[in-house]
Amino acid sequence: MLLINNFWTLFLVSAPWLMLGLLLAGILNVFIPTDFLQRHLGKEGFWTTLKAALIGAPMPLCSCGVIPAAIGLRRAGASKSATTAFLVSTPETGVDSVSISYVLLGPFMAIIRPVAAVCSAIVAGVLVGRDKSDIAPPLHEPPNSSHCHDTQQQVHDSCCAPKQAQTEKKSTCCASSKPEKMQFLGKVWQAIKFSCNKLLSDTMLWLIIGLFFAALVQTFVPTSFLSQWGSGMMAMVAVILVSIPMYICATASTPIAAGLLMAGVSPGAVLVFMLAGPATNIATLGVVGKELGRRAVIAYLIGVIGVAILFGYLTDYLVMAYDFNVKTAVAMQHDILPTWISTLSGVLLCLLMLRLVLLDISKKLKASIA
Repeated sequence: MLLINNFWTLFLVSAPWLMLGLLLAGILNVFIPTDFLQRHLGKEGFWTTLKAALIGAPMPLCSCGVIPAAIGLRRAGASKSATTAFLVSTPETGVDSVSISYVLLGPFMAIIRPVAAVCSAIVAGVLVGRDKSDIAPPLHEPPNSSHCHDTQQQVHDSCCAPKQAQTEKKSTCCASSKPEKMQFLGKVWQAIKFSCNKLLSDTMLWLIIGLFFAALVQTFVPTSFLSQWGSGMMAMVAVILVSIPMYICATASTPIAAGLLMAGVSPGAVLVFMLAGPATNIATLGVVGKELGRRAVIAYLIGVIGVAILFGYLTDYLVMAYDFNVKTAVAMQHDILPTWISTLSGVLLCLLMLRLVLLDISKKLKASIA
């Protein structure tokens, strides 16, 4: 019963922030134009790499979702450095992971995590971009290229010409005839649907596993159990080796990180886990090798793991030197939100997850019948 109670407490405390993060992530996904990334990430160099890291950092893509997005960018003409920076910063952090980091790990970790992710992405991108000898992006033009964008713009312009020129293209003017308020509300609704369907579906399994792991640690592992080896290089190497085979996103890695923190692992080693886990899984490394070249894998790992370890040491130093407060959800729960908000959010989140499970079961049943 204590295990279940601890799990439910962690779930309730996390639910409002996870819901907020999902909503913000959905809004970003809908309101950022589809060709925005391709227009800004085509050149090598530091500034393009910086833009790619900053663009990718808030985006709601997990380890699995960022792979096709990065491949699409590369084949649309994005540079190696920009592709790498996007591939690193996007799964390492995001608006949803920052919000849940705040409640599970405290404000200090919620700030240093995205800073470390952006720095990691920039270093990895610059290192990969220095190698000019590997694979070049395909020369074919992708569906979302600027040519298609120009074609769409021409259709839109001709659609909005005088009435005598619109006889055959009236149907393409629907978007321009809608009031701006209706278009905005439609996009908000689209963002909510994306958050409650695709995004939640991608994260909920690992989120539940992570919360359950944190509850297990809280229930059965003494606080001092891992403290004897829970800091320094040994702990950081250990969490890196554990994280490489894991296929986990930034949001779902946060409850596991909270469990490690409760077990006595240092905040620096916990940060290393949250950076290395989403960015160094085997699938991502395979994509880097195929799309960017084999030597790029080495530069990629040096950038990601090297910066993660440096920020791990910096985090431990800042926590000790300035006594920054790194607290888990259980220690913070009475100081954040009223109980009724946490309970309402938890129940709503449960219903959304149950809905997705039932939809998945229904699809499998229909497939088996067919």
